[in-house]
Amino acid sequence: MKKITILILLLFTSLNVVVSQNKNYQKEIDMTKKKVEKTDEEWRNILNDEEFRVLREKGTEYPHTGKYNLHFENGVYNCNGCKTPLFNSDQKFESDCGWPSFDDAINGSIKYVEDYSHNMIRTEIICVKCDGHLGHVFNDGPTDTGKRYCVNSVSIDFNKNSNKE
Repeated sequence: MKKITILILLLFTSLNVVVSQNKNYQKEIDMTKKKVEKTDEEWRNILNDEEFRVLREKGTEYPHTGKYNLHFENGVYNCNGCKTPLFNSDQKFESDCGWPSFDDAINGSIKYVEDYSHNMIRTEIICVKCDGHLGHVFNDGPTDTGKRYCVNSVSIDFNKNSNKE
């Protein structure tokens, strides 16, 4: 009886984590009207091997290796696949996790997907226009949002000429 009770509590807790991570992301998505759709061959012609592995095959770059991990100029971080604006530089913070971290995203730019890979419960973040894998979002951020968008550097590109949503 104790084992069943513990199992039920564990299942309830796991479900509660998934629901709590996703209920804050019911933002209206209006950027999907002009969806970018390409074949793998077309993406391979646009992206280098590492970009393709991360953006299209849901890979992860090694921690502390990405060019935007410790990058703090003013501007906008765009999707490296389709150039959609994703994050403003004022949303970026140093997290010591090894990947660029943001406390929020530009409204409507990110799609949130439950991810159960690697025996974990996480929320994957995907570009709303091209479905490119960006990374994951966690509920352990140090700012008022409480969020930490953990993003692969190769999935984003930086434009210092603009900082608008």
